[in-house]
Amino acid sequence: MANIDWGITEEQQEIINLIDDFGKERIVPVRAELDEKGIFPSELLKELAQMDLMGLYIPEEYGGFGADQLSFCMAVETMSKYCIGVSVSYAANALGADPILLGASDEQKKKYLPPLASGEKWAAYGLTEPNAGSDVAGIQTTAVKKGDKYILNGTKQWITNGGEADIYTVFAVTNKARGARGVSCFIVEKDTPGFSFGKKEDKLGIRASATRELIFEDCEVPAENLIGREGMGFLLAMKTFDISRPGIAAQGVGLAQGALDEAVKYAKVRKQFGKPIIANQGLLWMLSEMATKVETARAITYAACRTIDSGAKDVSKVSAMCKYYAGDVAMSVTTDAVQVFGGYGFMKEYPVEKMMRDAKILQIYEGTNQIQRDIVGNALVKEYASL
Repeated sequence: MANIDWGITEEQQEIINLIDDFGKERIVPVRAELDEKGIFPSELLKELAQMDLMGLYIPEEYGGFGADQLSFCMAVETMSKYCIGVSVSYAANALGADPILLGASDEQKKKYLPPLASGEKWAAYGLTEPNAGSDVAGIQTTAVKKGDKYILNGTKQWITNGGEADIYTVFAVTNKARGARGVSCFIVEKDTPGFSFGKKEDKLGIRASATRELIFEDCEVPAENLIGREGMGFLLAMKTFDISRPGIAAQGVGLAQGALDEAVKYAKVRKQFGKPIIANQGLLWMLSEMATKVETARAITYAACRTIDSGAKDVSKVSAMCKYYAGDVAMSVTTDAVQVFGGYGFMKEYPVEKMMRDAKILQIYEGTNQIQRDIVGNALVKEYASL
C-alpha cells in the first residue's frame, strides 16, 4: 500500500495485519490447488472463525465484533490480495446476512446471527435467477402462503456459497400483480424439505468459491421466517446492494494491489539486455499507472464505506461508483500484470494468470458494471432535474 494517510485506526490496522499474516501463511500455499481443483475453502473459513473474524460485521449484541463498514471492507481487501476465491466465500456470509441485519425482527436476529458470528454456520444470498439478475422485479420464484407456512417454488442461479451455506436469504414473489412491490424475502435453512442444490459450476475464475443453483420444489418455509412483511423484498434487496457493493469494490482493490505487488517484485528481478526490466521507462510508466489506479479505486471505496458509516440515507450512487470503478481497475491492473510478466505471466506457475481470470467476475456479479453506470446516471438525472 502506498504511503497515503487513509486515517486507519489502530484497531483497523490490527485487523489488516492479522489477515495479511493469514493470507501469506495460509492462503498463498494452497490457493493454486484450491483454484485448480475447485475446492471450497472450508478449512480456511473455520480458521477465520477461530480467529473471531467470521462475525466481524455483526453487532456485538448478536455475538459479533461490531466493526463498521470500512473495517469489514479493509478485511475483505486484505484477503483479496491473496485470493478472491477465498475472500468472496468469506464476504458472501455478510451478503447473506445483510437482509437479516437490515430488516429482520430482533427474534430472528437472535436466532440466526449468533451462529453466523461464531462461524458455526455460513450464509448465502438467493436473488439471481436464470432470467432475472440485475432485474430484481423480474424474478419468477414464488412463495404462496398456506396456513402458517409459505410454499416456495422456483430456481435461483449462480449463488455464491450455494450448497455450502446453512442459512439462505431468498427472494420470492408473494403477489405477482404488484410487480416489484410483490417481492418478499425469506430465511430458508439448508435442510428444509423441498430445498436442494444443482451441480457446482465450473467457472473461469474464483474457482475455489462454490457457485450452485438453489432449487425449490414445494419447499415449506415457516411463516415466521418472512423478513419484515410481504412486499418488502425489493426494497430490502436494494438496501442490501447499497451496503454490499463496496465489499465487491474492496475485492477489486485488494486483487489489483496483489497483482501490482507481484508485477513490481518480478520487474525488479527479471533481467533483459543486462538490466532489470523495471529500468525500462515504458514498463516503469505502466507500473506507475497501475499504482495510481489502485490508489484511486481505494480512495472511492473507502469514501463509500465512510459515507455508509456516517448514516447517510442515500448511498446508491457512491456504492455503484466504487463497485464499477474498482472492478474495472482490477481487470485493467491484472491484465497489465500479466503483460509485465510476459510469457511467464501466461503460465499457471505464476499467480498473475489466476488473478486475471479472477478479476473478470468483479465486472459481473452483484450487478454488472453497465448496470452500475445506469444507477449513477439515473442519480445524476434526479440531482440535476431542477437545473
